[in-house]
Amino acid sequence: MKNALKIFVLVLAAAIIVLQFFRIDQTNPVVNAAETIDAAVEVPPDIQIILGRSCNDCHSNTTIYPWYTNVQPTGWYVKNHIDDGRRHLNFSTFNTYPLSKKQKKLSEMCEEVRTSEMPLPAYLWIHRDAQMQPGEAEALCSWTDQAIAALEKSAAKE
Repeated sequence: MKNALKIFVLVLAAAIIVLQFFRIDQTNPVVNAAETIDAAVEVPPDIQIILGRSCNDCHSNTTIYPWYTNVQPTGWYVKNHIDDGRRHLNFSTFNTYPLSKKQKKLSEMCEEVRTSEMPLPAYLWIHRDAQMQPGEAEALCSWTDQAIAALEKSAAKE
């Protein structure tokens, strides 16, 4: 029984070592300022702070990869979340969305933070500073309402 356990531990250790050779790509796509959310709507400084602290790592092309993404399979898990987050909403390409999608994404953003679905609880385990502070969800929702109205007004002028 001891030999079987010893072999199992050695095989497991070898597998973990081999996994470290399959690293994730930590290169962020280039950000074109004309395609960002800032180019589409005015983002006040207080909202920039909230987005930067709680959203940008998964919802922009400015992800800061923490040290633990160099350890597999953790890196794969994190990269999957980042890719999924960018697929759903990417502040770095927001201005490339059609008007209706911009409005929908802003509305969804409010709903996600209001119901505490975002930031993801798994993200908050390590990034405690990303937790929405009292009043921040409402500030974000107030801004999204204003941004939706500004987009409608801008579209009406065109």
